[in-house]
Amino acid sequence: MSPTTDPAATGAAAIEVRGVAKRYGTRDAVIALDGVDLTVRQGEFVCLVGPSGCGKSTLLRMMAGLHRPSEGEVLVHHDGTGRTPTAMVFQDYGIFPWKSVRANVRFGLDVAGVPRAEATRTVDSWLTRLGLADFADAYPATLSGGMRQRVSIARALAVEPEVLLLDEPFAALDAQLRTVLQEELLALWQADRRTVVFVTHSLEEAILLGDRVVVMSARPGRILADLPVPLPRPRSAETRGEPAFAALEQQLWSLLRDEVSRTFDGGSPA
Repeated sequence: MSPTTDPAATGAAAIEVRGVAKRYGTRDAVIALDGVDLTVRQGEFVCLVGPSGCGKSTLLRMMAGLHRPSEGEVLVHHDGTGRTPTAMVFQDYGIFPWKSVRANVRFGLDVAGVPRAEATRTVDSWLTRLGLADFADAYPATLSGGMRQRVSIARALAVEPEVLLLDEPFAALDAQLRTVLQEELLALWQADRRTVVFVTHSLEEAILLGDRVVVMSARPGRILADLPVPLPRPRSAETRGEPAFAALEQQLWSLLRDEVSRTFDGGSPA
């Protein structure tokens, strides 16, 4: 990841992916991504979908600075506020089992050297907003999967990142809880319009949450389509009943059907 300085402006690029390729190994290298170009604007909610093994998670980790491209570059532009550039939420929660809920949420603030009183106010605010205040002193092992994912999201948001990166954060949850957390995430995003990049296998989830849905091919991952979501905001669970929702879901599946089939003919997991 190559951070750059860019003044905040409506519609300005928050992330630019330019000609990115990713290879693993040298002899008989596995090509995870090839020739990926993508721009995410400030304040956009962009969802990445594609078959298993297409490099969605790899691309997200490049945006977070956890992986480097083999070719090309990933630019994360600062918005001029001095906030943390990116924060990431993982599918497996990624929280520390030996720390309480409160300590997990304040971890990034402590690392950044935020004064104790300010960090406490910030943590208390996010615990309240995500319904965790009554569990502040609990440990992850005593929490449900949904509560643990709330802790992970609170920890990411507590550092006030310019860009929030989410890697299938609700994939392991049951359908009812997934719906609840989707609505909570929508409410949080609609309140502050933070830039979000969200990886998911669920076309329905991508349409409900995103401003755009970026469709990736089977490995090596390339961008097949970049489709706007023609549904007004604010959105809720009832948005799924809109005719435009069903039409876009069918369009996305028509793009992905052959790509998913290709994963059974020599593809591999992400």
